[in-house]
Order: sequence, then C-alpha cells, then structure tokens
Amino acid sequence: MTKQQTAFEYEIAQLLVSSLNLALDPSAIDPEAPLFREGLGLDSIDMLEIALAMSQHYGIQLRSDDPENATIFASLRSLSTAVAARRA
Repeated sequence: MTKQQTAFEYEIAQLLVSSLNLALDPSAIDPEAPLFREGLGLDSIDMLEIALAMSQHYGIQLRSDDPENATIFASLRSLSTAVAARRA
C-alpha cells in the first residue's frame, strides 16, 4: 500500500513524471520509496533532469557536487523537503 503523498509531494511527483516521461501516475509514487535503483529505477542522467526541472520550475539550484545529494534524492519525500527548504 502506498503511503499518502502531501499536496506538495504530488506536485513534485507530477513534475518528475512529466520531465522524465515516466509511464506512471504521479499519485502511484510512494513518497518514501527510493527514487534510484530498486525504487523508480532512475539513474544519474535522470538526476540531472530532475535538478534542471526543479531549477526551471522553482528557481532553486540542486548542484551535482552537493554532498547532500544522496539524502536529497533518496525519495520523493526527501526531494520535496529539500525543494521546500530551498524555496523558503
């Protein structure tokens, strides 16, 4: 059973699905499931696409050399939290 997404997590999930051309409903993404490898199966190129989409949509910078990237991109929930914190 999928854990409940917040409204902002759903917004981020919609952006992920559209920017990565994923063939799934944004509401089907478990907010605590891994985005990479065994989760959604994303790779490093997808991470760059996500960072670009977040920059264009929210005006924030997610840098490839950020030591927090493993935490930021761990799940939909952690990505949403990072985006919200950088927007504020």
